[in-house]
Amino acid sequence: MPITDDPMPRLISPYFLFVLFLLFTFACEDKYELEQKYTYYEPVYTTLAEVRASVKVEPPKEITEAGKIYIKDNWLFVNEVGKGIHVIDNTDAKNPVAKSFITIPGNYDLAIKGNILYADSYIDLLAIDISNKSSIKITKRLEAIFFIYNKMGMGVDPRKGIVTDWKLKESITVSSSKGYTAQPWGGFMFDRGVAFTQSVNAGAAITPGNPATTGIGGSMARFTIEGDYLYMLDGGNVHSVSIESLADPVAKSSNYIAWDIETIFPYKGNLFFGSQSGMYIFDLTDPQKPSQISRYSHVRSCDPVVVEGDLAYVTLRSGTTCQGFTNQLEVIDIKDLKNPVLLKIYPMTNPHGLGIDNKKLFICDGDDGLKIYDATDHLNITANQLAHYKNINTYDVIPFQNVAIMTGKDGIYQFDYSDPQNIKLLSKLSILNK
Repeated sequence: MPITDDPMPRLISPYFLFVLFLLFTFACEDKYELEQKYTYYEPVYTTLAEVRASVKVEPPKEITEAGKIYIKDNWLFVNEVGKGIHVIDNTDAKNPVAKSFITIPGNYDLAIKGNILYADSYIDLLAIDISNKSSIKITKRLEAIFFIYNKMGMGVDPRKGIVTDWKLKESITVSSSKGYTAQPWGGFMFDRGVAFTQSVNAGAAITPGNPATTGIGGSMARFTIEGDYLYMLDGGNVHSVSIESLADPVAKSSNYIAWDIETIFPYKGNLFFGSQSGMYIFDLTDPQKPSQISRYSHVRSCDPVVVEGDLAYVTLRSGTTCQGFTNQLEVIDIKDLKNPVLLKIYPMTNPHGLGIDNKKLFICDGDDGLKIYDATDHLNITANQLAHYKNINTYDVIPFQNVAIMTGKDGIYQFDYSDPQNIKLLSKLSILNK
């Protein structure tokens, strides 16, 4: 999938409202004429047995659609959206070397502790031993732990398996209501497939969702590890999985947070959830069941969050299924976790992921590139810009130990920020966009 923010669009199109009007108007009729041209997509199913047998290590592949990124020791792991994980030796950040590709159908998120990689595969969670990067072993599979609607936007058919793709069949004209079910994204569900009106973006309609021993994920992460627990967002829920025995994860609970949660960030025994309507702060006194401390509300928008010290940094952006029209950075005082207070708002272009390391703030500002600030004076951040890398469509960034790893539309960039006044580009891994 192209990098997006929400597993299912929530916009109700004007066309859908018109269809509802027709349904009510002609409810007593045997049929009605629509005469609307549609593009018809048929679901492609793969059996669960085939999906579960497909996990394997292969030679390195070109990165074509980078999703989540994760760093562990001297290794960089890059999610190939929906397909698996690129394993890259990053010992020399000036010359990263792709070593292998782990094929994992339906993979979008990952986290690592010790030598165990945790990854989703459609509705399953995998624990994979990666101590030997060229040969892996699945130590455990938690089957059907995730919500039955997979990230392709369709459920699991007990006879056919999982919808793993959509195939364009033909263009058709809808002239009768019989056999069609109106869908909120502006199309009709058939017994055989989905028809999208030609004015609707079909791709959008089916879009798929402690450094010592644990790796580090980006601000867009939906998986994270805190202590002996793996936490995973799934729809409006967070799953708590014990990884006290790393190779033998045990599902403990699934707790509802909010329907619009998108990202998760751990900090000092707490979890910070970014949602379309605000930031949630949860306590982990009972790691099996996170409990809400407070909620900070903002205008409706997509919302990743990172934390350092007594401050949380949140970016809001428009142009997504989150329905927001705001593009800004918010700085929030969290000294009192029960009462987060907005301190300052900074206008941005279209901010996505962000990262903070020792007051160095990195913001992926969409088409406006990567912006790096000295955030020592959090009330005057934009006046202290350290660097601005333009002409890059940016998504997410992880700054750690003086190297910032950033994903962009055309590549994965690494920057040396050991000298804040002289930040340097170290390398770029190209992404082969199709």
